[in-house]
Amino acid sequence: GRLAAAWDALIVRPVRRWRRVAVGVNACVDVVLSGVKLLQALGLSPGNGKDHSILHSRNDLEEAFIHFMGKGAAAERFFSDKETFQDIAQVASEFPGAQHYVGGNAALIGQKFAANSDLKVLLCGPVGPKLHELLDDNVFVPPESLQEVDEFHLILEYQAGEEWGQLKAPHANRFIFSHDLSNGAMNMLEVFVSSLEEFQPDLVVLSGLHMMEGQSKELQRKRLLEVVTSISDIPTGIPVHLELASMTNRELMSSIVHQVFPAVTSLGLNEQELLFLTQSASGPHSSLSSWNGVPDVGMVSDILFWILKEHGRSKSRASDLTRIHFHTLVYHILATVDGHWANQLAAVAAGARVAGTQACATETIDTSRVSLRAPQEFMTSHSEAGSRIVLNPNKPVVEWHREGISFHFTPVLVCKDPIRTVGLGDAISAEGLVYSEVHPHY
Repeated sequence: GRLAAAWDALIVRPVRRWRRVAVGVNACVDVVLSGVKLLQALGLSPGNGKDHSILHSRNDLEEAFIHFMGKGAAAERFFSDKETFQDIAQVASEFPGAQHYVGGNAALIGQKFAANSDLKVLLCGPVGPKLHELLDDNVFVPPESLQEVDEFHLILEYQAGEEWGQLKAPHANRFIFSHDLSNGAMNMLEVFVSSLEEFQPDLVVLSGLHMMEGQSKELQRKRLLEVVTSISDIPTGIPVHLELASMTNRELMSSIVHQVFPAVTSLGLNEQELLFLTQSASGPHSSLSSWNGVPDVGMVSDILFWILKEHGRSKSRASDLTRIHFHTLVYHILATVDGHWANQLAAVAAGARVAGTQACATETIDTSRVSLRAPQEFMTSHSEAGSRIVLNPNKPVVEWHREGISFHFTPVLVCKDPIRTVGLGDAISAEGLVYSEVHPHY
């Protein structure tokens, strides 16, 4: 309770606010339903599980779903056959009890921005009729972004202990698949950049680079160069925020770090993406194979420091990167290069507050439904002499500095029984940006 009240006191809107925000380029409709019920509706019966890196048929789908349901593990796969996928998507979409949600990082970020009535929001991405209907009225979609068919992502859920034939799921989880060529090739990127001239945003948010993992190496290389060219075409002085998402291809990640990072102003990522990033680009703590429980604050801040020092703005480097908003379940850190940003206290607190309210689907923090699980004390660094910090709930945002970079840390009040976790990272990043102020000389 004290922490929530202390946040509320800190969260003030910046003096200079964004008026027009442009967001792109991945957007889709998430169709959420019971996996077992869908496979039964498709006339499939439970056989042996087998993983397929790409799904080519209904049979592949059934085998892969069983493989992962048996382990209780999450997975996401591409379905290669367009006609078969569209048939399955239609059955899923019309299935009683199937739920439709806005999907894709760009669309989710656009939705979050649109909740602020004083903001004009432009969304570019493959928007079909269903997605258009789900989007907030405040979100403007340029005509070139509209298409006749939605990009459906099918999210097949199963509960802990759920049975199908001989199969029993050890944990609740979900299996996601799609035939999403438009987002995979970032087809809307050029439409996005060309519509900026007319829209004249004062902030641009870009996401969807992770969707390129399904493309060939050659196409990835070519597309990444086009991405960098497109970002460079955005008028100077307009900050560009890049939202990362889950990736498995180290080469693509490393290329993004070296080519895309210097072209953007701000980054949003979580602990999986941060660790994968340092492993891919040989940064600090890159020998760590996975986080052991709660990601160590000192390690996280060492990696954030390295990204901004090695790939960020400095006198000797032509890079625009000056801000990183990091989020993990129990705490958030906003790291900024001094002299470029203001209102960081409010921004990091607002991001943490939205994590608690959105996961619990409440308007304000309900103290009976959240818990404080952040480390009570931590070191601010492991690679150099960091200082020891002890948390005080009355002053929830902790600040420290290292060689011209400021760190703002806050614990999160974690929802104990989350209603919906999809798009939480997108909401955190969007909210943090709403409360951030960029210095005009930028």
